[in-house]
Amino acid sequence: MMNPGKRKWVIVATMFIAIICNYLDRQLLSILKPEILDHYAIDDLHYAWIVNVFLICYAIMYPISGMLVDRFGPKRVMLAGIITWSLACIGGGLSHNVELFTICRGILGLAEPTIFAGQLVAVTLWFEKRQRATANSLCTIGGSFGAVIAPLVIAWLMRHLDNWQDVFLIAGYIGLAIALMWVFIYKTPPQEVLARTIEADTKSDDGTEKKSFTLKGLLKTRTLHSAFLIRLISDPVWYFCCFWLPGYLRGMGEAQNLSHEQTLNMIQWIGGIPFLVGAIGGILTSAWSDSMISRGRTALSARKRMLFWTVIAAPLCATVPYIGESAALPFAWRVGLVIAVFSIVAVMCLSWLYTLPVVLAETFPISNVASVMGICCGAGALGSVVFNQFVGSIPPEAWYALFAVMGTLHLFSALILWKGVRPETPKGADIKQ
Repeated sequence: MMNPGKRKWVIVATMFIAIICNYLDRQLLSILKPEILDHYAIDDLHYAWIVNVFLICYAIMYPISGMLVDRFGPKRVMLAGIITWSLACIGGGLSHNVELFTICRGILGLAEPTIFAGQLVAVTLWFEKRQRATANSLCTIGGSFGAVIAPLVIAWLMRHLDNWQDVFLIAGYIGLAIALMWVFIYKTPPQEVLARTIEADTKSDDGTEKKSFTLKGLLKTRTLHSAFLIRLISDPVWYFCCFWLPGYLRGMGEAQNLSHEQTLNMIQWIGGIPFLVGAIGGILTSAWSDSMISRGRTALSARKRMLFWTVIAAPLCATVPYIGESAALPFAWRVGLVIAVFSIVAVMCLSWLYTLPVVLAETFPISNVASVMGICCGAGALGSVVFNQFVGSIPPEAWYALFAVMGTLHLFSALILWKGVRPETPKGADIKQ
């Protein structure tokens, strides 16, 4: 029997691997975009619709996933999600027409939110506050590593397999193997662990048990409204990086008259750099906020302080099109500077994505955390649907304005975080019996 101190880190490692698989499956579409568009004879607008089917399903399922985790626990819900998204990925590889392929991407979108709602509850159950942000970031960094290794792995597979469909099949089989691992690794925390994690969070200052919100009461809270708005307006920046950055880099290569093989090599070796830098930066900023708590600052104050500092990077977004199309710079310099800007922006985005769920875990009762997480992350996906459709329909010359808008979104989010997020305690009719 594995002791709890070791098991909690093995659980984190398993969730890290599962989230890598989650993002790898998601990135297949953006990296293999030219091959998929050519195979199905579709254009960028059709591609945007395929992405939006995924995002709409993702947005719808996020709140439902949170409620399912609150009801059935992280183990069963995450297991069902991993199996479903793996089968959807296999289905995408077997699709003979674009309609069936789009349906499979929709099913992928329905399944993928389960791991993020479940992962937050698992971390909250197994880790104390002073370790929680670091543990949460170590799990969710799997998304960034998935984005980092996706160009390397997918480009390598494309050179050794007959077609792009086989890449989808292999990714799906890997997911099924991870689901089997999850069955044996995750256990409910023993009582001595819960005494240090959950019971400490569920007691009020006077020693009485904290109450949970009803769904109606939850929807009245200012913090939920604020977190909903934060994710609605800030998540599109990260989704843009995931879904459009590889294509943007390939477009730069094509404008330079590079061959297909040369652009693929470029994506393979440098396309993942922003995600790697962002992942490392996100872990470091999470650890910084945990260290502030260890030095005596309150949890919410530490999280807010760290997030405010990261938004200094937001205006850099506006510089990307000027750098990418500058006639005064050699091509290699332009690519390098675009990668550098996206890397800094990725640190900001991932600091917010890693730490905001922890903020929710520390401002709401534990039995409401997954539901709150689901509602807010659903807002992020919804905002990204609107933003993505806008990106898919605008002419290239309008991208200057697009990047300028992206440079303001986290600044507005910081203002909402400062004014609207606070600890929430149910009262009267809002208490769940």
